Amino acid sequence: MVPALGRSWVFHVDMDQFLAAVELLRRPELVGRPVIVGGRGDPTERAVVSTATYEAREAGVRSGMALRIAARKCPEAVFLPVDFPVYEAASAQVMTTLRAIPGAVVEVLGWDEAFVELATNDPDRSAREIRSAVLAATRLHCSIGIGDTTVRAKNATDLGKPQGQFMLTVDTWLEVMGHRPVIELWGVGSRTSARLAEHGIHTVEDLAAAPDALLAGEFGPTIGPRIGRLGRGEGPSHVDDTPWVARAHGHETTFQTDLTEPEQITGALRSLAEQVVADLREEERPCQRVHLKVRFAPFFTKNRSRKLPEPTFDAEVIAHTAAELLTRLDDERPVRLLGIRGEMVPPEGGY
Repeated sequence: MVPALGRSWVFHVDMDQFLAAVELLRRPELVGRPVIVGGRGDPTERAVVSTATYEAREAGVRSGMALRIAARKCPEAVFLPVDFPVYEAASAQVMTTLRAIPGAVVEVLGWDEAFVELATNDPDRSAREIRSAVLAATRLHCSIGIGDTTVRAKNATDLGKPQGQFMLTVDTWLEVMGHRPVIELWGVGSRTSARLAEHGIHTVEDLAAAPDALLAGEFGPTIGPRIGRLGRGEGPSHVDDTPWVARAHGHETTFQTDLTEPEQITGALRSLAEQVVADLREEERPCQRVHLKVRFAPFFTKNRSRKLPEPTFDAEVIAHTAAELLTRLDDERPVRLLGIRGEMVPPEGGY
């Protein structure tokens, strides 16, 4: 690696088509073919796309898309089931490789991406060496965004995909990003983009120039100016390697046949609550708030939550609370999906 000299740079390391790439290592005969990973690998079942190879993406397949729709868009695709233990092992290998880089500070964002802070006189060369190190250790490719803030590094990554790298700095930010729609920014979704459009803010340059007072009036005194800073690419210039601590654990199930009977729904909620409690016991932190997610047929999703009178590991209490939240929705449509998330009491010392 380049010696730890010079100023610090932020590198956003993002594994290319991670789940699919891991599967292709196990099935090299599928390289070059459209591959879709999701559910149990059966496009006739109710499940969504977890990831897809670039060949499938060219046909319009996207993460979160129903497998049935993906099969219509790309009928020649090979469908594979999700295999979490294998992906977790590959992710651990990637993160171990990053942490082994001399002088690197690593902030894990997910099992397929991380920020790396590294002092170097040649960030382009360092990025190439990080990519080479990950490839040598895992046989998996990654792309890297280089920036003087985490925001610029994160946004730069997509401009270097696949298997490449790109740099964004305060000097090049508006030149590269200014003409792009605000929805392309990390942290700006479709709803935020629509609300910005109501104020005539359509591009990154528009957002960068928007007064904080206007944004605060629309989104609030904290979130509004924060969105404005995203438009300027502003953010932390250092990486936080503090270990991530979970705030909640949840499970959800999409049913192959809609639930219509109360006893079916009650049984499903009880099963989900038991799975949640098993995770909470491993954390040794009880549930203090229950979150319910329900999707009614054909595709109407609602979320509700309730704080418990006192924290608990009791699955019956959690299931009963979720059932009450469902009852209060007063909706008798068939149930397509149910999910329960248990929000835990904070660890000692807080988050």
